[in-house]
Amino acid sequence: MNPQAMRGMVGWTTRAAVATTGGAGRTSAAVAVATGASALPSLSYAEFHLVFVLPVLLGLAAVASYPLGNRPYAAPAGIAILAVVALLYTTPWDNHLIAVGVWGYAEGAVLFRIWEAPIEEYLFFVLQPLVTSLWLCRLPAVTDADPIGDRDFGIPLGHHALGLLGGGLVSAAGWLLVGQYYYIGTLLLWAGPPLAIQWAFAWPVLWDLRRTLAVGVLVPTVYLWIVDRIAIAMGIWFFNPAYMTGLAVFGLPVEEMLFFLLTNVFLVQGLLLFWWVTDRWPAVLARWQGVTDRWGRATDG
Repeated sequence: MNPQAMRGMVGWTTRAAVATTGGAGRTSAAVAVATGASALPSLSYAEFHLVFVLPVLLGLAAVASYPLGNRPYAAPAGIAILAVVALLYTTPWDNHLIAVGVWGYAEGAVLFRIWEAPIEEYLFFVLQPLVTSLWLCRLPAVTDADPIGDRDFGIPLGHHALGLLGGGLVSAAGWLLVGQYYYIGTLLLWAGPPLAIQWAFAWPVLWDLRRTLAVGVLVPTVYLWIVDRIAIAMGIWFFNPAYMTGLAVFGLPVEEMLFFLLTNVFLVQGLLLFWWVTDRWPAVLARWQGVTDRWGRATDG
């Protein structure tokens, strides 16, 4: 039997065990046996948010300095825009993977579904940007009264092309992997376009801010890795090994690790670039006015 077929049989057996055990606690035990994890008292997906996500969000909001990041309008506007974009961009991909069977949820673990995804999943698409953004707003390079970054507005054309190429390579890697490892392949295909847009727009700015970027990404990512591993051990959600690489760190699939890393990269890069632009708004308007003037002369001529 080839490895792909073996993974498929294991995945099917795991999902069958989940379907036949019934009840959140017994489901947790079944998944724990299948994954080699120790069963923990099970929570519903909504209770998971109440225990692991909302307290962190409320704590960060309570200790935040206002206005956020010394930006009375740009900080909340950037956070709101990113939350909306995250919800809209993630929804089709997430629902597709649930429909295919890449992952599923324990019986009774979700309140109700919209399309294929549980309502708690859509809530997480909004909660994660809020948590990561509030963490980022605490970092010194963001709260400093000076404009974020030292670079003036405007990036050479060659840098735009290099950033676009970098994002394209991420999607190309996904295309190569999708046939054998569907989760990580589709994840990279999905991640390539936003990375290409952000890197093409101003990757040198992100490089200048690399320390802030790293701390802004890694702290919430490590926390989400930990609580995701707990949720898997509780059996709140489970994965079909037929679509996975089989690689894991302390029981956490590398696909999940990469998902939280990439999504936090999107969020932190997006906010840093948004604030870099808004901190230089007069220069942005002047550049835009120059472009429109040249366009007007060209069309008139």
